[in-house]
This record gives sequence, C-alpha cells and structure tokens, in this order.
Amino acid sequence: MVAELDCRGKRCPLPIIELSKKIKESEVGQEVLLISDDPATAADLNAWARMTGNEFIVISADNFLITKSN
Repeated sequence: MVAELDCRGKRCPLPIIELSKKIKESEVGQEVLLISDDPATAADLNAWARMTGNEFIVISADNFLITKSN
C-alpha cells in the first residue's frame, strides 16, 4: 500500500521535513507518494535521497514516489 503525503502549498524545507518523518514511521520497502507544488522539491528530494539511501521516482512535476530502502 502506498502512503500519500500531500504537501501542496508548503515551501522548502517543509515537504522534505514531513517526508522524513513519514519515512521514519514506514517499513522497509514501503512507498510514499509525495505531492508537492514547490519547484524546489525535486532538487531537495534528490539530495535527501542521496544522503539517506532511499530511492525515488519522479512521476510528474508535482508527484514523487519514494521507497524506504533502509
């Protein structure tokens, strides 16, 4: 099951902070759909994924699918 995290209207760094909290609560392999209309989210998410070892896929400009890896 994919958990949805709607961060529309929230600006950097709030989407990444909320995602970090959600991922900590998740099991390894669980997916989180992050919805964010902040243009900085894609770059922030890329850096966050490299630092944390989690994986993400860009679905569209506002939708990102993150998989907890560790």
